[in-house]
Amino acid sequence: MTTEVRTVQAGEVIRYADGIRDVYASAFAAPPWNEDPAEADVYAERLARDALRPGFTAAVATAGETVTGFATAWITPEVFPADRSYGQVAEALGPARTRAWLCGALEVNELAVAPEAHGGGLGAALLDAVTGPAPGGRCWLLTSVRAGAALRLYERTGWRRVDTPVPGKAALVVLLGPRHPGREEAGGGDGDGR
Repeated sequence: MTTEVRTVQAGEVIRYADGIRDVYASAFAAPPWNEDPAEADVYAERLARDALRPGFTAAVATAGETVTGFATAWITPEVFPADRSYGQVAEALGPARTRAWLCGALEVNELAVAPEAHGGGLGAALLDAVTGPAPGGRCWLLTSVRAGAALRLYERTGWRRVDTPVPGKAALVVLLGPRHPGREEAGGGDGDGR
């Protein structure tokens, strides 16, 4: 069966909520996330709120009527948040780089592919679809340094790790998108040996 990736807007993403919930549960149950499947219910509830954020966009992959992957993103506020992991990111980057690199940029919040759909380029297609509207190419994301497959995907598609580690036990790393103007300053290489 052919898989289709399409961008969906805020009002439309809830139509896919059950499938997104299922993909979330299966994708994040494995290491390094080890999330309880019940966390997918929490995410589905959060998705409805996230869809109201300025600049929200999503991409959904479907095979027939089945959701096989999704990605969500929104514009990071000009006043950088302090909740979730944001405070640790701001501490790592400092105020100047946080403002220059992240505030007003498109933030990829989630990217997940159902385990049975891995290996076909779906993650890269979802990432490309959701980051297309990044203002001035400015997009970023946060992931775990323990998420080897995800890091390989990001680096293969041109994302660059920021050299400064994010404090905390979650072992997080900031990555800047392929067209982000701060890439060269970020260091970390881009997966091409540079």
